[in-house]
Amino acid sequence: MNTKQNRFAFLACLLLALAVTLGAFGAHWLRPLLGEQQLEVWKTAVLYHFVHSVGMLVLALADPDRFRLANRLLFAGTVCFSGSLYGLSIPAVQHGAFASVLGPITPLGGLCFAAGWIAAALAIKKDRKA
Repeated sequence: MNTKQNRFAFLACLLLALAVTLGAFGAHWLRPLLGEQQLEVWKTAVLYHFVHSVGMLVLALADPDRFRLANRLLFAGTVCFSGSLYGLSIPAVQHGAFASVLGPITPLGGLCFAAGWIAAALAIKKDRKA
């Protein structure tokens, strides 16, 4: 696998490192600063961040070309869904004007996740027919 093909595997590894970092940041530094509901939002962001980053890594290692669209959608979902939840869990953002921008981005990220897994399924199905 050449460097260009390895791009999504590399990106997925960076996303996983970021998920670990943000999970620890939430557990150790933000815990005393956030309410229970805000901390749950943070944990949800970390969970989806982890799960879809692992998915990206698996797809990238399996066949980076075949799963390119799926990985793009999973990356977009991670940025939109988890990124918006990270922001929305912070009280200063939650009550500011920025929250009105982040709120609608969260479901868009969820749609990207679903579309990414559908794209992966279609890529697998297409391959079986060939």
